[in-house]
Formats: sequence, structure tokens, C-alpha cells
Amino acid sequence: MKKILVALLMLVGATTATNAQSSIDETIKEWERAKAYTKEYLDAMPADKYTLKPTPEMRSFAQQMLHFTDANYGFISAATGIASPIGQGESEKSTDVSKENVTKLVLAGYDFAINSIKTLNQTQLAENVKLFGRFEMTKGTAIAKAFEHQTHHRGQTTVYIRLAGATPPQEKLF
Repeated sequence: MKKILVALLMLVGATTATNAQSSIDETIKEWERAKAYTKEYLDAMPADKYTLKPTPEMRSFAQQMLHFTDANYGFISAATGIASPIGQGESEKSTDVSKENVTKLVLAGYDFAINSIKTLNQTQLAENVKLFGRFEMTKGTAIAKAFEHQTHHRGQTTVYIRLAGATPPQEKLF
């Protein structure tokens, strides 16, 4: 009976470890998908329309992309404890809003997010962090908030691409 109990405990432990790793792996897979999808958006927008603003008060296409890139650095840095290689808001302040430079900056932000998340394990995802000095949440929630934020702003740029006379990418859920 003792051997059966030990075997069951080992099986439960192995299953838990596999599920934990699966959760991290799934998170990384989703960020990689978001990076590829965002690259399709960057490619779809004509180079001469990166400064397009639907109204004067709104961000330009480039500024939208660079805004969520800055947020990716901030959220992921706070969640993982890995220092951001850029200063707060630095991407959006870039004076070079060419298609080439914006694409380079945005993809580097995704690489930072993906590589930083890869350093975590399931236990660390449950640890608490404080974002922006006032919002307490788990590291996993902070990563999810970053994902939600980039999805929101990328989605807004669908209208920008249409206003530029181009066709946005098809939805990419999987």
C-alpha cells in the first residue's frame, strides 16, 4: 500500500510539474504569436503612412506601436525583475518613426518580453509584484495585463491601416 501511495504522489508531482511548464510554454507561445501578428500589422501599413493620425488628438500609427512597446518593457520588467534595456517611454519618444525603425523597436520589445518570460517558472508566476508603484498583482497577472494592453493598441491600428487604404491582416487567434 505504501508503494502505491508513493507512486501516486510521484505521478501527481510529475503531472503538476508538467502542467506548470505547460502554462509557461503556452504563455511564451502566445507572446510569439502576438509578435508575428504585430509584424503583419507593421508590414501592412504603407511606409509613408506611419505618421497617420485619424484625428489630431490621437497617436499616430507609429506612436501606437511604440506606446505598447514601451508598456511591454515596463510590465514585463516589473513582472520578471529583469531590468528593461530602455528607459520608460523611450520608444515612443523616438524621432525616427520610419517603418524600418519602428519595426525594429517593436520586435525588440517582443523579444525582451518573450526572453524574460522564459526565465520564470510557475511558482514565480504566483508571486506578487507592484506595478507602477500602486497596483498589486501576481507576476502572471502582470504578464496578462501586458498582453491585454498590446492587443488593445494593436487592434486600434486596424482602423489606421484601413484609413491608409491598405488591408489589415486577418485575425490570428491560433
